[in-house]
Amino acid sequence: MAGERRRRGGEGLRERTRERGARREREQQRGPGRGRTALLVTAAAAALALGLAAAAAEWNRWSAAARLVTPHPAPPALPPGSTGPLASPGRFWGTYRPHVYFGMKTRSPRALVTGLMWLQQGEGGGSLRHTCEQGDGLSRYGWVMHDGENFGVQEIRDGDLLLKTEFVKRPGGEHGGDWSWRVTARMEGKGSPAPLLSLFFYVATDGQGTLEPHLENKTRLAAVTGTSEELGDFTLTFLRPMVESGEDPKYASYNYLDAASPGLHRLTEVVRSSLSNRFVFAPRGKSRRRFFAVDAFRGLPGAAGEPPRGRLLLHQVTLEPPGTVEVTFESGSVADRPGRLAGGALSAALARHTAAFEQRFEETFGLGRKGFPPPQRRFAQAALSDMLGGMGYFHGRSLVQSPLQERPVPAPEAALFTAVPSRSFFPRGFLWDEGFHQLLLARWDPALSREVIAHWLDLMNAEGWIPREQILGEEARAKVPPEFLLQHSETANPPTLLLALQQLLPDAPLPYLQRLFPRLRAWYDWYNRTQAGPLPLTFRWRGRDPNPERFLNPKTLASGLDDYPRASHPSPEERHLDLRCWMALASRVLGEVAERLGEPAGPYREMERALSDNGLLEQLHWAQELGAFADYGNHSSAVGLRWQRLAPAAPGRPPPAPQLVREVRETPQPRFVGALGYVSLFPLLLQLLRPDSPRLPAVLATMRSERQLWTPFGLRSLARDSPLYMQRNTEHDPPYWRGPIWVNINYLALRALRGYAGADGPQRERAAEIYRELRHNLVANLYRQYTESGFLWEQYSDSTGRGQGCHPFAGWSALVVLVMAEDY
Repeated sequence: MAGERRRRGGEGLRERTRERGARREREQQRGPGRGRTALLVTAAAAALALGLAAAAAEWNRWSAAARLVTPHPAPPALPPGSTGPLASPGRFWGTYRPHVYFGMKTRSPRALVTGLMWLQQGEGGGSLRHTCEQGDGLSRYGWVMHDGENFGVQEIRDGDLLLKTEFVKRPGGEHGGDWSWRVTARMEGKGSPAPLLSLFFYVATDGQGTLEPHLENKTRLAAVTGTSEELGDFTLTFLRPMVESGEDPKYASYNYLDAASPGLHRLTEVVRSSLSNRFVFAPRGKSRRRFFAVDAFRGLPGAAGEPPRGRLLLHQVTLEPPGTVEVTFESGSVADRPGRLAGGALSAALARHTAAFEQRFEETFGLGRKGFPPPQRRFAQAALSDMLGGMGYFHGRSLVQSPLQERPVPAPEAALFTAVPSRSFFPRGFLWDEGFHQLLLARWDPALSREVIAHWLDLMNAEGWIPREQILGEEARAKVPPEFLLQHSETANPPTLLLALQQLLPDAPLPYLQRLFPRLRAWYDWYNRTQAGPLPLTFRWRGRDPNPERFLNPKTLASGLDDYPRASHPSPEERHLDLRCWMALASRVLGEVAERLGEPAGPYREMERALSDNGLLEQLHWAQELGAFADYGNHSSAVGLRWQRLAPAAPGRPPPAPQLVREVRETPQPRFVGALGYVSLFPLLLQLLRPDSPRLPAVLATMRSERQLWTPFGLRSLARDSPLYMQRNTEHDPPYWRGPIWVNINYLALRALRGYAGADGPQRERAAEIYRELRHNLVANLYRQYTESGFLWEQYSDSTGRGQGCHPFAGWSALVVLVMAEDY
């Protein structure tokens, strides 16, 4: 048989050879042109295929770019018109300009704005105060009472000058009602005569609306009448100053300014450039003094030929403190007004609102019942009030970019009503901060919190992405360095809004949840699609710093923990523990919302169970050599920064400055990241660990170890024995999340410890003990630092407890109120 196969195979081979020879003969008879034609056809087909591939790639880029700036197609979470004066009159006007020391505006795209500036007169003119600046060196400013809607009281200390700014709103009409201000000034310390003080009250339009000044004696701006799209007709009246008791008139000099506005973000420049010292303060029977006052505005340098954006009218009052000035705003649509809200009527309204605020605060947080003395209760009231008084309404376009685009593009116009982390340094919306803010505000005013969450979800694009930082409008952009304006579409942020939503769920109206759910679902899907890790049920933050040689450890801004140590060499193989825990929380909350609405909850509950599986969690993230949970990635533990001298300079040129660059002294390899700190705690922080978990004792021991995370002031962010503890990331980047104490994570730790202390398990008593100590340490230190410095701070030193970073920081540091109330 084998011989027969060989014979038949030989005959077949000869037959195929004869066929190939005949084919070659026929092709030669056709001539050489036919062969070239075939080649041309083949080449054309290949070119067409390449062209189609290029066209497809270009289409994909165009489609991605279009979706980047296309709003999500679901109905808006916030019903159209719901923030206007008819649907929400109580919140139409507010102190929604957090970046200025005192000002009000409406929740409108092109709002009428009002504000205060002041100037302590001195040689050379002194310093004009307007926008909140750390460089101003004020020893205190902040709201001591603010209910988020009707009234507020703020105290400002600028050297020896003490200012109190108060406002009260009175409902009525169809445009948000009336409001009144009272500004009281006095000097602390000795010396007579007191330095002169100028108060500048202004009103400005932003692209729409009209203003008409009404003068007395050609120098005093007594009133402004005007009209705008959403306010209708209105009158703003500047009352004459009174002595501090408010009973007798106070001598003052008056000046006013009427100027074309180059934009709200440049109002300080307009006023400063208009000042002249040709004016004289001349009270009868007292010495005459020269002072600076607004004179004529001749335009800003470099702005010649630019069309005006609006109009600015400013009323300057110069007086010798003490003194009080009141301003009233009266809506033209208010009928049967009981009288002007000024003088005794304003004092009575302030007294009523103060009493109501204090009663509501105690009913909400119960600090008096818990035994806190009045000074600590006032501290807590100020923390809440500063967050409420720091809420802002923003309108504009984000600058966004996709990895498939060469250049950034503006996103669609959007509006955002949000709290802000810091009035001086971060007066804008931050996605992961906002979830923590709303944990507190949801306790004070659930309806307010629901509205803020809806505003954020309405920023979502067609892909389900929400930019992590919202820089909307010229006033917001003016406070941001250019390199931080751009938002990258692959960059996420922790979905902390779900922490607040989970708290709101039991009492949230079903129609509200129905409006939210399509966007929540799209957001959840976006995380799963874009932040997936290398293995099933793992996750990886995108957008780490792309130039690792510049950093001791490339930052992970998406995580919110910025410079917290991750794998030394970013790669697609990373597994980020904190993101996995956030996705477990997201699955849990989406499941709860779906069940409330009668929607299919199975997929969310299945993912929650998988991500909460303690065995799988240990397999993917337990680092035996650390005795802790950890990230995984391409990592070297032997890295450092060293000075590197550059090539010699050209002849006659100064030598280039040396640069601090990263030095890797050990080849990186796939391993667990040897950084013990906040990230290591996430399975506990979000309560994924079972109460009987064999890993819980080690996590609790890490928390309580003074060699690692425990301090007398709170939990530090990175263990003292970690390689990168308090290490700079670059020449210009001091340690940020590498040791200092952060209140938001300490709050999550207390929340979790309280949960473990109340659950059946072998660590119940240990968790309760650590909870009591940590709560005492955190509250005592924040209160002590507040009384000494006058501020809540961004972070606190793990060695001294002193506040550091930016201030005031009545963002998540205000969570101390919930810690005091033991409300988690």
